[in-house]
Parts: sequence; C-alpha cells; structure tokens
Amino acid sequence: MKFSRFLLSPLLMLGLLASSASYAAEPLKTVRIATVAYSNAGKITFNGPTYLMDKDPWLKEQLAQRGVELQWVPAATASVGTFVNEEFANKRIDFAFYGDLPSIILNASGVATQLIAAGGIGNNVYLVVPPDSTATSIDDLKGKRVALHRGRPWELSFAKLLESRNLAFDDFRLFNLNPQAGGAALSAGRIDGLFTLSDAFLLEDKKVGKIIWSSKQAPLDWKMRAELFGAKDFIAQNPEVTQLVVDAYLKALKWASQDEHKAEYIALLSQSGQPQSVLLREVQGEAWKDHFSPLINATLRQHYADGIAYSLQSKLIRKDVNVDNLLDDRFVKQGLKNLNLTEEWK
Repeated sequence: MKFSRFLLSPLLMLGLLASSASYAAEPLKTVRIATVAYSNAGKITFNGPTYLMDKDPWLKEQLAQRGVELQWVPAATASVGTFVNEEFANKRIDFAFYGDLPSIILNASGVATQLIAAGGIGNNVYLVVPPDSTATSIDDLKGKRVALHRGRPWELSFAKLLESRNLAFDDFRLFNLNPQAGGAALSAGRIDGLFTLSDAFLLEDKKVGKIIWSSKQAPLDWKMRAELFGAKDFIAQNPEVTQLVVDAYLKALKWASQDEHKAEYIALLSQSGQPQSVLLREVQGEAWKDHFSPLINATLRQHYADGIAYSLQSKLIRKDVNVDNLLDDRFVKQGLKNLNLTEEWK
C-alpha cells in the first residue's frame, strides 16, 4: 500500500511545497487548536477535555492578556487524521488533539510536530463477530472476512493482536470499512468479524454482534491513542503560549479525573451520540483517573516506537521518525508544577 493512500492528500502535498515562512515572521495574533467535534442539536460540540477547555474562560483570558485570540478548529470524526495533517502542513493550525498513526505519517512526510501531552491511557478496541458465530478468538477468523478501517489509529492495535498470534494481514480477507459501515456489514452477515471501537457495545445491545476480545485483555500500549500535538516551529517560537495551552489542558484533565465529576463528564461525552451505558462499559474495570493521565512515560514511548516500526514495515511511511524527537515532556512537567499537580498522576 502507498503511504499517501490514507492521509497525504494533494492539499497536504501543496502545503509541503508552500513557502516555509516562519511562525515568528509577525507578532502572534491567533492560536488555532483543532479537535474532534460533533453536531448536536444544530450546535458544534467539542469532544472530551477540549469541551471543558472551551467552556472554561481561563485559556481565552490568558491569551487575550497577551493580545492573542483563541480559535477552535472543528474536525469531523470521519476524516480527522487527513484534515489535521493538511491543516498542520499548510500552517493553518498550531495544535491538535488526534491519533497516533496520522501523526507518525505526517512527521515522516517532513512536517514536524511534537506530542506535548498524553491523552490518558488510551481507548479500548474490540473484536466483534456475529452473535451465532462459533469464533472465540482472532485465530478462528483466519481466512475469513474481517472489517478494519485502514490508516486509523486502531489499525496499530489490530497489527499487535495479529503479531501476538503469529498471524499476518494476508491471513484474512480484509475489508476497509469505517465503524459505521463495518457494523452494518456485520449486521447483514457480509463479514465474519469487525475490529472496532466502543461502538462494539451498541452491536451487542442490538443483538447483531458479540465481543470476543478487547484491549482490556492486553498490555496498555495496545490501546488506541490520541494526544495533544503541536507544530514544532510554533512550539519553539512560542513556548509561553504553548505552556498556557498545556496548563489549560491539565486543568481540564484534573477536573474530569475526579470521581465526583465522573457522572457529569460521562453525560458531556454522551452529547456525541454515544449512549452513557456504552461510555461506562468502555471504562469499566479500569481506574477512572488513569484515563486522564497526561504523562509522557515509558508505555507511551513504546506505543509510538511500535507505531513507527509498524508504519515502516507496512509501507505507510518511507522515512523513519525519531520517537524521542516526537515526544516533548517539558510542558507537562512544568504545567504539573504550575498547578500543584505533581503528585496527581504516577
């Protein structure tokens, strides 16, 4: 497969060829942050911690004191990777919350970004089969029809599952389907398995699928990840503003991680259209606070190192990415000190 197939569009390539004018060419006027957004009752609703960052006036006020405007850039879930990569390449955003594989592909293309705060322990992924299937593991689906949305962050989780069982992509009849289309195909009996996100619980609730494996049974670095990334040039030239963005993110994580706010936070997440019962099952059996850890630690480093290796092996990228250059933990460390949260996450 060509690495341009998924996340490097002609618009991105134009951005790579565009002028490399410095972020510092003129005084900073706007900070632009891309994040997943949903349409809810005709209004745009941001996802997760960014919803809290938007509602809390702190970041907006801090930037305004410095003559800088805060601008949120909504990204649709169906195309967030491609959209964010194009925006970074064309210098239309400064920060973004998004997943691992797209960010690796972007950096391999020559557009330098850095991961400046982690997105918790990650989200779980699930292997779902029809309710009458006799399959009990990925091994039982060898040679059969399996749907996977290629180029999205959970492809790496799927690859790790296969590797652990000495299987390869070629051992399956793979269909490149997003979770919605994959769910419909499973319901109609057109596929024998679906590798997907927490929508797996909806398929079980509708009695059109059953979960036979989840990443809750696997090491932490198998989970699907999304983090806070920043344009490397912008970070270098605007460290004070970068610190403000990270501090605002940490403030949101602290609030959300408290047990007394769990019900309210789950209710906020459900505005995306995902039922609260699904959201609660997604985190069941896992420490609530861990889902909001911003720490750039060994587990996260291993996840991205594995992601880079997989991307090279599968030819999603042609150029290596230095994982240590990709990760920058300075701002989280300082932010935890600024907010007296150094003992909050370990």
